Amino acid sequence: MTRVVYVNGRYLPYAKATVHVEDRGFQFADAVYEVIEVRSGALIEASRHLGRLVRSLGELGMPMPMTEAALRIILHQTVRRNRVRDGMAYLQVTRGVAPRDFDMPAASTPAGIVCLARDIPKAFREKQAELGIAVVTVPDIRWGRCDIKTTMLLPAVLAKQNARARGAKEAWLVDAEGFVTEAASANAWIVSQDGLLVTRALSATILPGVTRAALIDLVAAEGLVLQERAFTPAEAAAAKEAFVTSATSTVMPVVKIDGAMIGDGSPGPIAQRLRKIFHSAAATLGGSETQRGKPLS
Repeated sequence: MTRVVYVNGRYLPYAKATVHVEDRGFQFADAVYEVIEVRSGALIEASRHLGRLVRSLGELGMPMPMTEAALRIILHQTVRRNRVRDGMAYLQVTRGVAPRDFDMPAASTPAGIVCLARDIPKAFREKQAELGIAVVTVPDIRWGRCDIKTTMLLPAVLAKQNARARGAKEAWLVDAEGFVTEAASANAWIVSQDGLLVTRALSATILPGVTRAALIDLVAAEGLVLQERAFTPAEAAAAKEAFVTSATSTVMPVVKIDGAMIGDGSPGPIAQRLRKIFHSAAATLGGSETQRGKPLS
């Protein structure tokens, strides 16, 4: 459970961690965020996450609230104070507090910063990966800048609820042309019948996933062939394998799409292999040192 939350310069007990009613993140979703995996107390791919945070802020015309080094300290302190060994850290930056108005507040308005951390049982995630998850397809009704990681997540929430109501874990979003963009909270991948890994190319239609980027490095190191292109739900249903990638699930096999089994209905060997070796290649941040592992042979 979350014990301590960083809010605007203070580490507060969870029950007392509040933001102002006119914080623009609360009223306008005028905020960006990052979710970083914590594994054995270390932050996974923290540099890439903070780099994406900088980009998201820049796309919205918001300055960095402090240096990256200072944000790293906040992340580490929040993880430490919550005694998180395996789980996630959440960092959010808002445009700050100002009287509610569609006009932007003064540039001097202090940013709002929130950071929390909590455990996610490793055994639960591993059990999910052993069985694989089901996904359903839903129309992609999000705004046109999905490459910016904002807190405007209502379409994703509705998609997730749709998936739960249909007995699935995740939703794959489908654009007006009939192609999968990504999952509600992850990037979507398939393995074609001839063994090619396929995931949609980066654009404004999808989030540039940090786990996606790290996995692309690993795919190259493993000698696998990657195609960055769009694919349809029908192509996914006919694929040998499918999986999703995110900070909290790393590589999670998908075994059903809209009720139809993918392959033989069990996690495929490529997804299982990539999940097994992912952390050997991902960059970890523990203390002040960054280390990148090497893929297992």
